[in-house]
Amino acid sequence: MSNNKLCKGKHLRIEDRFIIEYGLDQNYTLKEIAERVKKDPTTISKEIKRNRFLKANKLKENDLQSCQHRRSCTKTNLCTSNCGKQCKKCRFINCYRTCNEYSIKKCSKLNRYPYVCNSCSTVTTCTGEKSYYKAKVVDTQYKELLAFSREGLNITSKELKNMDEVISPLILKGQSISHIFTHHKDEINCCERTLYYYFDKNAFTARNIDLPRKVKYKPRKKSTPPVIRESTDRIGRTFDDFVKFIEDNPNIPVVEMDTVHGTRSGKVLLTFFFRNCSLMLAFLIDSCSQLSVKEVIDTLYEVLGHEIFNRSFPIILTDNGSEFKKPEGLELDAEGNQRTKIFYCNPMASYQKPHVEKNHEYIRYIIPKGKSFSNRTQEDITLMINHINSTARASLNGNTPFKLAQMLLDDSLLEKLSLEHIPADEVHLKPALF
Repeated sequence: MSNNKLCKGKHLRIEDRFIIEYGLDQNYTLKEIAERVKKDPTTISKEIKRNRFLKANKLKENDLQSCQHRRSCTKTNLCTSNCGKQCKKCRFINCYRTCNEYSIKKCSKLNRYPYVCNSCSTVTTCTGEKSYYKAKVVDTQYKELLAFSREGLNITSKELKNMDEVISPLILKGQSISHIFTHHKDEINCCERTLYYYFDKNAFTARNIDLPRKVKYKPRKKSTPPVIRESTDRIGRTFDDFVKFIEDNPNIPVVEMDTVHGTRSGKVLLTFFFRNCSLMLAFLIDSCSQLSVKEVIDTLYEVLGHEIFNRSFPIILTDNGSEFKKPEGLELDAEGNQRTKIFYCNPMASYQKPHVEKNHEYIRYIIPKGKSFSNRTQEDITLMINHINSTARASLNGNTPFKLAQMLLDDSLLEKLSLEHIPADEVHLKPALF
């Protein structure tokens, strides 16, 4: 049998074990069984010896269980009755129960192949210990051992403690596992998926409930969108027009715009999301109105200048909120020059601008839903945005939005809007940031 025909490095299957059991029952040689299973004879030999199980005869009060010294034994008077007869011939006392030299008879055939009694011709009359190989029993034990060997944590207590000292304080700051793993990969001796497994096993000081996204999402409700009359503001600015415009201008950057509400009344956040680098901007406005939105865009235009604003915000995609109506006031400056182009998602289809919607969850880590923005200043919001933009993302291959923005956006934009990079271990995504 050539070596290239051997199935090396693979566990035996239940089918292989049935072949081994059948070969033992039929008194096949070790080589014949090995050829059928396509394994080395040594592997088959170890499999039989490792997984055979002993089956001793059950002893009753008056049963005779053969002793391996029976033929040569000359002991007398074990019962102290001074009968003078050899104890092995006694009909009243079982010498095997009283003799301190009693040893169960062991078959010498079990010390060499086949190591079991599967095909032995005297198995029904033999009174010694019996050893068998049964495929179903062996495979069940194998699966139990395989599952048991993979339970628990494959890490020493010292390594776990060192890892906990790195991870838990950062998790309690609100940082994600992906962010921590990106910046501490050399200190964490496992993959990111294993970290989630350790959290499931409560191995760290921080728990699953401390992870910002360890939640169950409710299934989306499917409903037929209502029929909405087409607004004149949407003419030439629908989502279909947006898709066609992007097809004609594939390299033009896109900015998604939206609002985040604290309470039903009070201050609101106006957010911008740059698709090319995942950078997010947020500005505190007094109310969710067209005037407030226009004031923010006018301020950005004045601070950045026409060229930088037009290069950074050439296309803005937003929803059909009332605060975004009258797009001409947003698209044109005071002198009537085109500074940007507004497009709208389809009605009831905010998923068409998924990036800014998804990125809002970082804001909710720091300012939970239902909390008012009225006691916050623009400096607070800028600090929050700096921490969010300094969070490493798996979708960015471990980079942060701020670092990508330094390469893809104008440097003066970051400087003029007071955007700064926060060191990895200082990133804080909890309400305690304020």
